[in-house]
Amino acid sequence: MSLDLTADEIAALTQGYRLTTEQNLDLIYSIPAKNLLDTDLCLTYLQKIAPFFNSSSILVTASLFAKRYSVLTMASALYAMSRFEKGLNVDIENAWIESNYKEKPWLPSIRLIDWSISSPKQNRLAWRDQIIQNIFANNLNKVWRILATTAKIPKATLWENTAIYVNWLYETKIREEANQLEIARLEEDYYYIAFQASGDLFGERKNPLTKYCDPKVFVKDTDMPIRLRKTCCFYYLSSNEANDYCITCPKIKRL
Repeated sequence: MSLDLTADEIAALTQGYRLTTEQNLDLIYSIPAKNLLDTDLCLTYLQKIAPFFNSSSILVTASLFAKRYSVLTMASALYAMSRFEKGLNVDIENAWIESNYKEKPWLPSIRLIDWSISSPKQNRLAWRDQIIQNIFANNLNKVWRILATTAKIPKATLWENTAIYVNWLYETKIREEANQLEIARLEEDYYYIAFQASGDLFGERKNPLTKYCDPKVFVKDTDMPIRLRKTCCFYYLSSNEANDYCITCPKIKRL
């Protein structure tokens, strides 16, 4: 473990942000993340985890897996960047998915191979770009391409699955216990990631998150404003209840 992370920082990242330092001996559900870039290995993995989602469709499994994978890939890296001013390398070549069959609900974690920690030094903007690029272009986008091919799922759905957690992390989760100076940095980092970062940092021609970061709105039967989705994540197809849509689902008919 790198000494660049303090014991308190390691505790924060492992307890709340899907990072783990533990190698799971169960290699059925724990795999090198780069295995997902092999079409056959990716398909096999999706088939193995389908029961966790009560899914009989590769499309549904891919979408619900993408939600979890986006969180475990982004959460600890963005938290460390914006709260601690420390950079984790979550390039897909440096990451393992760690999990086992006993978890309910199924919530995998990420384990890093190389724990070297970067710092902003004299150029925080360039340093931030590198972290963002490792998260999105060098990891998530590569996996989304394979899922889109293997499961025939629209990349728009996968990027919106990603965006909802970027929004949640910066609007809610990462703000917990932050001081005013940290909150100012969080807000600046969030605005940059969601609206200003160039497409190449995501492996795309343009920023794929921006159109999914619209303001929240009040809708019927909600006490708080919500951000309505533009694409369906197909959760309702994994539910035992008919028409069990997410509250933000675009399939819901609203007056």
